[in-house]
Parts: sequence; C-alpha cells; structure tokens
Amino acid sequence: MTQIQFNLNINDLKDSVMNSDIDAVIKASIVLVLNSVMEKERDDFLKAGSYERSIERRDYRNGYYERDLLLSIGKITLRVPRTRNGDFSPSVFERYARCDQAFVLSMLEMVVNGVSTRKVKNVVQQLCGETVSKSFVSSLTEKLDPVVNQWANRPINTMYYPYIFADAMYIKVREHHRVVSKAVYIATAINENNDREILGLKVDHSESYEAWQRFFQHLQSRGLQSPKLIISDAHKGLKKAIGSEFVGTTWQRCTVHFKRNIFNKLPKKDMEEVKLGLKRIFEGLKIEDARRFKEEFLNQFGDNPKLQNAIDILEDGFEDAIQYFNEPQKYHQFIRSTNSLERLNQEVRRRERVIRIFPNTQSAFRLIGAVLIDLAEEQTTRKVVQEKQ
Repeated sequence: MTQIQFNLNINDLKDSVMNSDIDAVIKASIVLVLNSVMEKERDDFLKAGSYERSIERRDYRNGYYERDLLLSIGKITLRVPRTRNGDFSPSVFERYARCDQAFVLSMLEMVVNGVSTRKVKNVVQQLCGETVSKSFVSSLTEKLDPVVNQWANRPINTMYYPYIFADAMYIKVREHHRVVSKAVYIATAINENNDREILGLKVDHSESYEAWQRFFQHLQSRGLQSPKLIISDAHKGLKKAIGSEFVGTTWQRCTVHFKRNIFNKLPKKDMEEVKLGLKRIFEGLKIEDARRFKEEFLNQFGDNPKLQNAIDILEDGFEDAIQYFNEPQKYHQFIRSTNSLERLNQEVRRRERVIRIFPNTQSAFRLIGAVLIDLAEEQTTRKVVQEKQ
C-alpha cells in the first residue's frame, strides 16, 4: 500500500488558525488544532519530547487541565498542558485575550449607548451561542470604574474657564430596598480657547445649597478658578452656593428659564403681543437696549392688573438675566442660557431612560460618567466661536 507522508509545519498552522476567520471552522477542528499547538509549545519549552532524555531539559510534564475559551463561534473547552514547576504558559489564551478584550469593550459600548442589559445578553447569545446573565453584563460595567473616576477627578487647573454652566437632573436609584430620587449635578464650560468642555459630575441627594456647595468645592479641589459668569436657573440653593464659593463671579440667570417663568404667570388667552414684547427685551445688542425695551414694555402693559404677577417676576429677575450683555457680543447667544447643557442632559437622559432604576448610586455615577466621557470626546475639537481670519 502506498503511504503518503504529511510534513506539517505547526507554526504555520497555528498562525493560520489564529489569523483566519474562525466563524467558518468547525469547533472540533479548532479544539484539535489548538490542543496540538499547546502540546508543541510545551515540548519547545521543555526542550525535550515525551520520554526523551536531554541535558537541555528545563522541566517535566505534569498532565493537563481544562480551560474554556470564548470565541465568536461559541465556547470551546481546551486541554491545557502543564509542567511540574508551573512556569509554562501557552500563547493561545494570550493571543485570544485581545479578542476577548474587544468583545468586552463592545458590550460596554452597548451599555453606555443605552442598550439594556437584557438586550446585551440577547446579542451575546446570538453571536456566541452563550447564555450570559444580566448580572454578568452588569459586572462587566464595573470595568468602567477606574476610567470614569480618573476622568471625574482629572486636574482642571491648566485652563481658565470664563463661562460655566450648571444644572441638575433627577434619576431613580434603589437605596435600602426603596426607590429614591437622586440629583445628578453636571457642570460644563466654555474655556479660554473657545471650546466647550464637560467639567464634571456628582450624584448626591436632592438639590440643595449644601449639595451644590460640595459639588463646587470638588471642582475647586481639582483646580477650578473663579469664572466670569456662571449660567444657571434660579434655584435658591444653587444661587447661594455660587455666592459663597465664587466670590467676584457674576451669576447669569438663564434667559430661557426666566422667560418661561414669566410666561407661566400670563393669562392663557390673547397674550401674543405681550409675549412678543417680552422676547424683544432680550433681542438687543447692548445692555442699554434691553433696559430701554423693558421700560417700553412696562409703559405699554404695566397698568394691566392681569399681568401683575408676570411683571413682578420680570422686575425681580431682570438684572440677573441681562448680565451676558457685559461680555463680548460674539458670546451672547452662547452664554445667555443653559441650552447647551440642557441638550447634554437630554442625551444623558436618552441613554439613562433604558436603565429606569439604577441598582445603586455608584452604578448611576459609572454609567452617566461613561456617557459624559463619550460626549466629551465629540466636543473636544468643537469651537464655540470661530475667530475671523
């Protein structure tokens, strides 16, 4: 009978398998080949074959143990060779670690982008044929902790931020077997290079002076200097914290919130002309325009008793709402309201809504921080004002 001799180069075979599209390879063949690869690697490590006497021998064989390897075609179980001293380590798992890492990062990216753990579990099962528990997916997100913590505590003393925006949003968190509301404090800024930047966040109890004070002190501990303006709504605790923590900084009341507060006190009918007059106040180019338009509005509508509540709000908050006029005109449209921060909050809310109720405060900080990091990367090169050449 004719015998055919196969000369198999194990290294070529190993590289071929490692770098090929393994989706098309049968699991059993993969197991066979990778087991052979590891056996050959142990021989090379020992510098002696089975039962071979050699003065170059480094160690002795010590049987096998089983270890699972998760591939895109599913989980396979390999027979891993051991040595007596335990110094031998096959390269198979090291080579595939990069694939595993990419797989984990993909799952994390799904979570950060608002995909529920249940959906992530289903995606993994379809791709790998593996049943992955919700708790496993949740535990993977803990890998984000050092990344988020490093970002949230990074120094901010190398840049000056003349304009800072502050706002809080509410989320639901489980705490002591109850579902409670928590406030998420977020600050963004326009820096001296005219770039937008997310400065930081904090998850705390309900919005209060003490909580805002802690948040601002955290920013200061990272090197934040007092800005020219802090733009926010008129929350009393927030205003008080600005006054106590940033001496010399001007508070700019968000004009969008301010006008909304006034409009809410207007009668429901026949108010179109009144609303146009109110909007006109903030459409001037200079602070003198705003004051003149306000006086013209009061001369026209000030005697209407139905408008008294709305006018009282206008009179009380007017000066705080026009402080942006003292800054260069090119910045006016960007610093008169918290609209940019509101849009950021909406994007966070879109992804947070999938979670609905966070299992604890740390998980909320982790996910929202990861979302903000993602959004911050998009803002990195986006200038607020493009200087004329």
